[in-house]
Amino acid sequence: MRVRLEDVARAASVSPKTVSRVLNDEANVSDATRKRVRAAMEAMDYRPHPSARSLAGNRSFLVAMLYDNNDNPASTYLAEIQDGVLEACDAHRYSMMVRPLRMRSDDFIRRLDALISDHHPDGVVLTPPITDYAPLLKRLRERGVPYASVSPQSGSGIGVSMDEQAAARAIVEHLLALGHRRIAHVIGIADHGASRWRLAGYREAMAAAGLPEDPALVVQGAFTFGSGVTAARELFALKQRPTAVFAANDDMAIGVMWAAGEYGLKVPHDLSVCGFDDTPLARQLWPALTTVQQPSREMGRIAAQQLLGVLRGRGPGELVQVPFALQIRGSTARVP
Repeated sequence: MRVRLEDVARAASVSPKTVSRVLNDEANVSDATRKRVRAAMEAMDYRPHPSARSLAGNRSFLVAMLYDNNDNPASTYLAEIQDGVLEACDAHRYSMMVRPLRMRSDDFIRRLDALISDHHPDGVVLTPPITDYAPLLKRLRERGVPYASVSPQSGSGIGVSMDEQAAARAIVEHLLALGHRRIAHVIGIADHGASRWRLAGYREAMAAAGLPEDPALVVQGAFTFGSGVTAARELFALKQRPTAVFAANDDMAIGVMWAAGEYGLKVPHDLSVCGFDDTPLARQLWPALTTVQQPSREMGRIAAQQLLGVLRGRGPGELVQVPFALQIRGSTARVP
């Protein structure tokens, strides 16, 4: 016979609502009561039915992760963030859904409203670039839906961020220390905060080294492998090609390495290449890619934790900054 929530309540001498609050890890339960209820659950091998959790309030126990991935549908970065969000949700017995919302579509707000009305998420996790999309943030506030952000440009709210400008500067300084002076940069998508921060870090490092910016060495990309190939072809067509390329993410850096092979250039003997993110593929290439390790999975987990803390009444939440690390591998070497 299935053990019911009411059975646990009787065994622990508390109300069913108190058991529900313990299940939901809410703050307004004393430690002694919480221990007594959990002991009763364990002794009775209680497995809560999903509907029992709703007794503490009108909640769905669902978190939605929203993204705009129109430009790069195979993004490893987003997949790793998703894994981190799911890990946090699982730990607190929340369900998770993942939905794309195209910023450039005419029906953006209508689709957002439909998602909220149809699924009633308790909160959402936002990923770049929709993290900073003003109409989206305004609508979430109007609908009373809490949200946490990954890498918001505003530097405020709740969620997680990393000093991407400092990280970009550090990896360009690595190339400078190897003797490189003609260092190119492949920019990411224009409306991403990441693109702006990484370009600023590149410029900062070059200026600090006393090197004037050469506009021909700064080429637009789109955070995709293909755009990295296209950007590299443009750079290799210069009369004086770069000796090193810093791409704003690993996918584009890998595209640069592919194009280098097409032109008969050996990495790192003829060309040093570095990226940003430290995706699994960066470690599986030969030579392995020098890059900035951005802990994307951990960032997803932290953003979801901050949101869940708010949903569970644990406080207002905060914007947590995570550290970066350089991963120096075989794709960079001293200037030939």
